[in-house]
Order: sequence, then C-alpha cells, then structure tokens
Amino acid sequence: MTAFALDTSDDRKARDMAGRLAVAQALTGANTAVIFATGSIVGAAIAPSLSLATLPLSVYVVGIAAGTLPTGWISRTYGRRTAFLIGSGCGALCGLLAAIAIIWSSFPLFCLATFCGGLYGAVSQTYRFAAADRASEGFRPKAISWVLAGGIFAGVLGPQLVQWTMDYWPPHLFAASFVVQAIVALVAMAVLSTVDAPKPAATDLYRGRPLYQIIGQSSFIAAALCGTVAYAMMNLVMTSAPLAMQICGLPISDSNFGIQWHIVAMYGPSFFTGSLIARFGAPVIVAIGLALEATAAAIGMSGITPMHFWVMLIVLGFGWNFGFIGASALVVEAHRPEERNKVQAFNDFLVFGMMAIGSFASGQLLADFGWTIVNAVVFPPVAVALICLGVARLMKRRARSS
Repeated sequence: MTAFALDTSDDRKARDMAGRLAVAQALTGANTAVIFATGSIVGAAIAPSLSLATLPLSVYVVGIAAGTLPTGWISRTYGRRTAFLIGSGCGALCGLLAAIAIIWSSFPLFCLATFCGGLYGAVSQTYRFAAADRASEGFRPKAISWVLAGGIFAGVLGPQLVQWTMDYWPPHLFAASFVVQAIVALVAMAVLSTVDAPKPAATDLYRGRPLYQIIGQSSFIAAALCGTVAYAMMNLVMTSAPLAMQICGLPISDSNFGIQWHIVAMYGPSFFTGSLIARFGAPVIVAIGLALEATAAAIGMSGITPMHFWVMLIVLGFGWNFGFIGASALVVEAHRPEERNKVQAFNDFLVFGMMAIGSFASGQLLADFGWTIVNAVVFPPVAVALICLGVARLMKRRARSS
C-alpha cells in the first residue's frame, strides 16, 4: 500500500498540532517515568513475595493493552481530544490511588493504580498518530518524531520528580512522588484541551477496507512485528533493571539516574529521527534500532557495575527510538486516512499485548534465572523481526518492478 498524501504544501497547522502534543508528551511521559522508576521497588516492599515485585509494572502494560482498542473507538466516534482528556483523567487517578496504596501498604490497590496509569499510557500512544493526521507525506515522519521528542523532557522531569519527593512524606517512600504525578497529569489535561482534533466525519465510520484485509498486507505485518519487538524487548529489560540494580547492591539514586538517562535516550534522538527516516527510509532506521537493542542486551550481560547498567539503558533507549518511530512510520504507510483509527488501535493492541506478556515474564525471569537471562531473551525476537522486515522490503521491491 503506498503512503497516502495530503494535498497540501502548508504544514503550519500540523506543526502547531505537533508542538502542543509534544508538550503533552513531556507531561504524560512523567507518568511512565515515575511508575517505572518506583514500581518494582514499591512492589518489592509491599508484595507478598519478591517474584511479584515487577507485577505493578506488568499491570501497567496490561492497562496500556486494555486501553488501546477503547481509545481507538472513542477517537473514531467522539474525536481524539475526548480520548486525550479521558486518558489524562486516568493519569491523575493513578497518582492518587498509588499514594494511598503506599500509605496503606496495599499491593492490590497499587496494581490498580498502575493499571489506571496504563490506560493513560494507551491514550498517550496515539499522540504520535494524531500529529500525523494533518501532516503532508513529507512532514509526517517528522511530526511523529517531534511528538516523541517531548519525551526527552519527561526523561528529566519524571526521575527528578522522584528524586526530589521520594522522602518528602516519611515513612511512606514515594507517596509524595505520586501525588505530584497526579498534579502533572492535570496540567497535561489542560494542555490537551487546547488541541485541535475535531470529531471524524460520520461517513468515515463506514468507509475503508475491512481490518483483516489491511493487516494481511506484508507491509503491515512487518511494521507491527518490528514495533512490537522494539517496544516489548525494551520494556522487558527496562522493567527488570531497577530491581536488578537493587539486588546487585546499588543505591536507588543509581537506579533513578539510569532510568532518567534511559528515557532521555528514548526520546532525545526524536529531534532528528524523522529526518533520518525521510532520507534513508523507515526500514533502514528500524533495522538500526533493533540492532542497537541487541547491542544493549550484550552490554547488560557483560557486567553489573553502575556504568554497565547506565550504558545498557542508554543504548536500549536509542534502539527503541529508531525501532519504534520507524515502525510507526511504516504503520502510517499501510492504511488510508479513513482507516487510521482502527488500524492504529489494532497495531497498538498488538504492541502492548505482547509487552504485557513480556512484563509478566520479566519478574519471574529475574527472580528465577537472573539478569543475564533477561538480556539473553532479547536476541531471538530481534532476529525474527529483522528477517520479517527484510522479506517485506523484498516483496515491496518486486511489486514495484512487476
């Protein structure tokens, strides 16, 4: 399927949209940063057993997976802005419930809180696609990367928010961090209320090809698989890293530092990833991203000093950025404008459904087999995704030449 093109040479509205969504991404990303910087540590403190320590992070990912299809339906029926506001409301609820759960030492309530955070995360995943809605074909990859570039500020804001507030409410470690996170979600809601994302035309609800026909394309299969592997393998390693560092005797400040720079590395390259995609093509950038994730896993297997963890997390972040943004650009090329909400929602359901499985496995892998095995699991899925990407690219070339 050839990428659809908007008949426009003026991307001013698209740039404004991308700018507002980038700000929202920066604020929303703090939700993810706080949860991943604290979730496994809080879990280890209040869970019935150590093997359940990463369960709150897994439940967060389940929340993302559970929220993808409803987000697509709400966006398609009532418009993206309505979905954005509902999502940020879930983010505020996450912070309040998590703070109460920490005070009460209630592990089930903390898991419910992270589930609400996952619903917020599901909505935030559509920011990148919303930015591409009004963009011309040439600006579309840049619009996606601009939005994700907002995450670099989340990489600074989230962990620093934890660092500043984690001891503010003794003896309840991290309780104040989640109260502040709820406030940040409300600020994001205010920003999102200004986004110009009108309700789709009623005729779009009934136009377009059947979903099974779209997802059967080799281009969509490769895009979805690469996006799934890029995100799921990054999440598998990142979820376990803070707890692994604690098990290795490293202080929480080292863990916060590592997560902070991991998130900066996830989103920082977004300032130029779109330009790289425009120049070299999305498949090349995706392949580089997946290779970087494999490199990060190799670094993680090579040692357990703070520097090993930090470098691994930074390289992992770069790999995710190239792999996921590139895969998102490939998804946009696989559908028509009127098909976007259902296709994008289905793609994110696949991505975060697999992430949920990986998240549940990460805690057990770390508890039963150790940090080395967690990293070793990365290599087979990356190899499969690279092969699928190559096959899809070859089929596309043959189709063009025929």
